Amino acid sequence: MAGTPFELKGKTVFVAGHAGMVGSSLVRRLKQEHVELLTANRSEVDLRDQAAVNGWFADKRPQVVFMAAAKVGGIVANNTLRGDFIYDNLVVATNVIHAAHVNGTEKLMFLGSSCVYPKLAPQPLREESLLTGPLEPTNEPYAVAKIAGVKLVEAYRSQYGSDFISVMPTNLYGPGDNYHPEYSHVVAALIRRFHQAKASDAAEVVVWGTGTPRREFMYVDDLADACIHLMKNYSSGELVNIGTGRDITIAEFARVVAATVGYAGKISFDTSRPDGTPRKLLDVGRLAGLGWRARTSLEDGIRLAYQAYLNESK
Repeated sequence: MAGTPFELKGKTVFVAGHAGMVGSSLVRRLKQEHVELLTANRSEVDLRDQAAVNGWFADKRPQVVFMAAAKVGGIVANNTLRGDFIYDNLVVATNVIHAAHVNGTEKLMFLGSSCVYPKLAPQPLREESLLTGPLEPTNEPYAVAKIAGVKLVEAYRSQYGSDFISVMPTNLYGPGDNYHPEYSHVVAALIRRFHQAKASDAAEVVVWGTGTPRREFMYVDDLADACIHLMKNYSSGELVNIGTGRDITIAEFARVVAATVGYAGKISFDTSRPDGTPRKLLDVGRLAGLGWRARTSLEDGIRLAYQAYLNESK
């Protein structure tokens, strides 16, 4: 439900994870809101260290928190670094959410992930599908940690009346993405791969998997705008999906990236690599009912992301 509009202007706002793709986008967007922005890098406060987090919150007393800090990566990273993904994401969520409660934060938004939903949940994925079936095995540790964060938010809201909310973003891309050759998400991986193939005049680019899974992709600045909208206009224990409401096969998506980069060679598929969930499209009806829709088309978003990649690669 929509609540009484929450005023951001003039508030002290902490973006946890400000250096990441999502956090940096939130920082850019918050500059329009006339807030006092708080950020902290790991040398200032390691969010995995409970005592350090509690001390930092006690000193800074942020009135608003965007919990965007997370250890993230693509399908290979999730499946390989399973201990890191569950531990880091559990302790960071626990430390930040509890410290916000103890130190009187007025409002907190926890950013989850669409991977919290069961592997074979009905499509498009509705918020009510949470915990109705088994998770996708390759990213289960990350998903479990994110579900724990959602449940922390629900529990603090229920027990203490905290104005804490949770949102579930879809697959994201844009400035500040991770282009690691093994551990990146599919969008960054393909931008990098097609760019290198074009530069080296390679005859072929190999895309992981069969190309048949369908995915929804959202430009990260659209996510940031949606988060600000919900922070100001939403207050409920129910999750809110954030996405575009449209999906595309990985094969089709690869062709969009190739065209944007200007690569004209052959595209093939390595079927020995895992596909992950067959389809992952979010139902964004609740978000639309709250007055927000994504604005950036896939073609425009990939063009902006590729330009960001070129700028960041210099």
